[in-house]
Amino acid sequence: MPATDDLELLIDAARASGDIARKFFNASPEVWDKAGNAGPVTEADLAIDEMLRTDLLAARATYGWLSEETEDDSARLSRDRVFIVDPIDGTRAFIAGERHFSHSLAIAENGRITTAVVYVPMMDLLFAATESGHATLNGEDIVTSSRPDLDGATVLATKPNMRPEHWIGDVPPVQRKFRPSLAYRLCLVAQGRYDAMLTLRDCWEWDIAAGDLIVRQAGGTVTDRHDSPLAFNNPHPKTKGCHAAGPILHKALQARIRQPEPQ
Repeated sequence: MPATDDLELLIDAARASGDIARKFFNASPEVWDKAGNAGPVTEADLAIDEMLRTDLLAARATYGWLSEETEDDSARLSRDRVFIVDPIDGTRAFIAGERHFSHSLAIAENGRITTAVVYVPMMDLLFAATESGHATLNGEDIVTSSRPDLDGATVLATKPNMRPEHWIGDVPPVQRKFRPSLAYRLCLVAQGRYDAMLTLRDCWEWDIAAGDLIVRQAGGTVTDRHDSPLAFNNPHPKTKGCHAAGPILHKALQARIRQPEPQ
């Protein structure tokens, strides 16, 4: 299947996700707490997940499926191509009436992301990329920041990531910023609005799959905390953290991250 056909499919699905999200936004959607302190889920998350699963698998019956809101099925591991989806990335922000949530849709082929869309519906921002093309925002090419050093760099990260125990030497002299959606954070780096993003905790694949390709096709570098490229559709769908930046700044960040002691 040509990547352009897959991209059109994901773009249409992302915009349809936004249509559903807008109906529930600031409309007191029903909210439940997931088991195991896994965070909240709303009726909007579930409605979008159902729509995406139905429509995308109807269009690509041979593809596997991995979504935050669908019970995992090991059958995906035998598929060459897999949808990796977060119906709403930033559910807490969505519940709070904040605009910075997103829909994250990606296709992985043999472990690598080949097609990706992240849509921020309340601001009508559509980020997209294919493995063979440049990353775009609303159809226009985007490029990562070329900032070479950490001093004063803007880094999207939560406060715990900047604790001294995570760093070699002093905590880097960066300006920490925050957005609630990991997918959107990656796209803001791809756009060059911020210099880098960082999360040292293990990441669910659905949060970062689409953003991984979008950053890389905008000229940036994305790895886990050990400086390994990200691989997707793993049996346990998590990565060992994620950080993204322009190539030079990424190396500077990586050189400062303290690695955990061997177990």
